Amino acid sequence: MTNHNPQSIYLDYHATTPVDPRVLEAMMPCYKEVFGNPASSQHAHGQAANQLVETARGQVATLLGADPREIIFTSGATESINLALKGVLTAEENRSGHLITTEIEHKAVLDVAQHFERTGGQVTYVPLGLDGVLKPEQVLDAITSSTKLISLQYANNEIGTVQPLPEVAKICRERGILFHCDAAQALPYLDCRLATIGADLVSISSHKSYGPKGIGALFARRKQPRVRLEAQIEGGGQERGLRSGTLNVPGIVGLGKACELLTTECQADGVRISALRDRLLAHLEEKLPGLVLNGSRENRLPNNINVSLPGVSAAKWLAGLTTVSCSAGSACSNPSSGDGSYVVQGLGKFQSAITVEEARSRAQGSIRLGLGRFTTEEEIDLAQKDLVDTAIHLLSRSDSKDSSEEDCSI
Repeated sequence: MTNHNPQSIYLDYHATTPVDPRVLEAMMPCYKEVFGNPASSQHAHGQAANQLVETARGQVATLLGADPREIIFTSGATESINLALKGVLTAEENRSGHLITTEIEHKAVLDVAQHFERTGGQVTYVPLGLDGVLKPEQVLDAITSSTKLISLQYANNEIGTVQPLPEVAKICRERGILFHCDAAQALPYLDCRLATIGADLVSISSHKSYGPKGIGALFARRKQPRVRLEAQIEGGGQERGLRSGTLNVPGIVGLGKACELLTTECQADGVRISALRDRLLAHLEEKLPGLVLNGSRENRLPNNINVSLPGVSAAKWLAGLTTVSCSAGSACSNPSSGDGSYVVQGLGKFQSAITVEEARSRAQGSIRLGLGRFTTEEEIDLAQKDLVDTAIHLLSRSDSKDSSEEDCSI
């Protein structure tokens, strides 16, 4: 039976993060004193709420190194991705154009890409090697005269792979192609400044960055080049007409505060968390011979471990855990498909580095461990024991079953 103990060790930070107490404290006045609608500019309550919104807009912009006018608030990274991709590709001159992405993107990107194909557009899914790292020359080879947009994750939400965005951005800039970056997973731990990643559109999420759920943002460049977007939600004209709807002031304030904290704490968080990650991974590899690390060992988020253990299914491994809360992959994927992680399954096949059967077996057996800001050394020590003990128990049961089957066949 799956563990439902709310006091268990939380290692699913890729799915969502707890709200930082400092973020919650910043949000509380929005429920009590500053509760006005920021669009009600005729009175003090609305003006005070609007001031909080604009302060938060500045905090997000500072973290990205952007102009506050380039920040559009949304309901989360999924909506930001939809606004970015559909906003560009539904423009009349782009509807029959060409989009480049990869097979391991977040479902929000892949589903939009499939929708674009159904409505007359063309999509190239650049294949990846066994480490999940894109080679910039592959992007270059995929570009055609119709290419309008390239969309890549900065860091993958399942295997933590970090992509070479600056090199891809340079290719896009030289050819006048817009470049979108899904930075939802990268924002808490990597340098997401525009001067570093070079993207024209950047999607971020609050609840992956120690802020509240239900709020996110999209950066859209205003000049050199100016990104023109088709609105996807009409009615009211908020956010410069690009995202209508009454603004979620508490959420926006929470996102702003979370970004302010990342501005000063991101690097230190990454160093501490990566040390804990390496400690846990080293123990797992020592105690579980044959354990496979999915994705790149070097180009990886500091908080990510994604592993498969031959002979152990992810479902049984997770169900057997008594103290650890982790997952078999993205919270946005269908866990009942039976095929396992589409991300892990998509690695290395084009190089013949792994067979389709091997890829499927890895995918069905892969589990994702996500560490975070509030993970402690004590928790890591307890978690590694639970993970190892459960796996060894499952392997012993498998060996016993095999022996029994052999005896019956004699």
